[in-house]
Amino acid sequence: MKQIAATERIVANYKTAPYKAYIDADGREIPGQSFVQFDDTFPEGAGFTLYRMAPGSSSQPHEHTCHEQFFVIEGEVTDNDGYVYKAGDFVLLKTGTQHFSTTEKGATLVVFVRELERNL
Repeated sequence: MKQIAATERIVANYKTAPYKAYIDADGREIPGQSFVQFDDTFPEGAGFTLYRMAPGSSSQPHEHTCHEQFFVIEGEVTDNDGYVYKAGDFVLLKTGTQHFSTTEKGATLVVFVRELERNL
């Protein structure tokens, strides 16, 4: 078996990774939200990403064009219907789901979506 070349491996630690500001579909920066994207074969914001929400921030209202899957690493996130996702929770929101999320104390999530959501 051949060795893995440095160009064939990407490693990032969710605590120290170089997060980028999250930009919505209209090109505006969303305050308090940032992400690290690992696979550049997906559009920015899709694929497998680390997603960080600063304390007091909120995601944009959106509709999922595919299933969204996420795992809460740290903190808590509350959906617009009042459901609270806590550290350790794995969540799958199905295609067509409409929602937005808020966090009081901040949160870090691992997210996977195949394609970008539609802003509402």
